[in-house]
Amino acid sequence: MRHYEVVVIFQPEMDETAVADLLERVKGWITESGGVIAKVDNWGKRRLAYLIRKQREGQYYLIHAEMSPDAVTAVSYTHLRAHETPEHLVCRLLLEKKKNIHA
Repeated sequence: MRHYEVVVIFQPEMDETAVADLLERVKGWITESGGVIAKVDNWGKRRLAYLIRKQREGQYYLIHAEMSPDAVTAVSYTHLRAHETPEHLVCRLLLEKKKNIHA
């Protein structure tokens, strides 16, 4: 399995319970696909670099996970694009960043 960072940006007007429910669904999709979640970071509300669906801000969450490439495809294309996440990004980690996650 490879190490990935999954950045998910939720709509800024979503309340805490809706964000928590959707975040649990995202984490569930990762684990159902055979992935393992190492860490979840709440980056809070931030200004977007450009408008996404007429929004200037978003609620950012960073998920560190270990997944197979097939799981990345399933999570990214099947689940995240079909639900209320306005934007997401999945990146494979380099070797030196992997060490910092588990420290």
